[in-house]
Amino acid sequence: MKRRYATIVTMARPTVYDDDLRTRLLEETAEIIDRDGPDRVVLREIARAAGTSTSAIYTLFGGKTELLTAVIEHAFRSFGDAQLAAEPHGIRALGEAYRSWALAHPALFRLMFGDRMPAEHAAVEAVALQSLTPLVRTVSGIRPGAAEAAQRDAVIIWSQVHGAVALELAQAAPPDVDWDAVYAGLLDVVERSLA
Repeated sequence: MKRRYATIVTMARPTVYDDDLRTRLLEETAEIIDRDGPDRVVLREIARAAGTSTSAIYTLFGGKTELLTAVIEHAFRSFGDAQLAAEPHGIRALGEAYRSWALAHPALFRLMFGDRMPAEHAAVEAVALQSLTPLVRTVSGIRPGAAEAAQRDAVIIWSQVHGAVALELAQAAPPDVDWDAVYAGLLDVVERSLA
């Protein structure tokens, strides 16, 4: 009696890409856009810089347009998470978190608030507005009253803090300026204005 052995056919499993790779791709894309502009983004270059293949980009994001949108969403989400973490510690902590995040992620910061990338997508707008919520809530807690006043005051504070951080990142001051002292002084002014 002859035995027949079945041939075992194994199907290739689809590659699974993790969150670390996704984040690396977003960060590398931000760096490339910051350096070269969005029109010069090449998926092969991004994949190479992140140590992967273009198939990872297509699997994780769908394509170039979706990747560019995801970069902006990622930036605002990361920034918003830093603000949420600082919120329980008050207005000064929010300001310090703003600066710390921007200095740690300068390319993302410039993309979020610069003119290199259009932020026309509804999802991006929603995430961007959400990132301001911790500041609005904190101001509302310090100065209870009309929601419009709290939002206006939050935007005033945001403008001051943002301006200082943008100047520091642009190195738009005399070389001997102590940015820690400048920023501490700015946060003193903000706290006094809310007292």
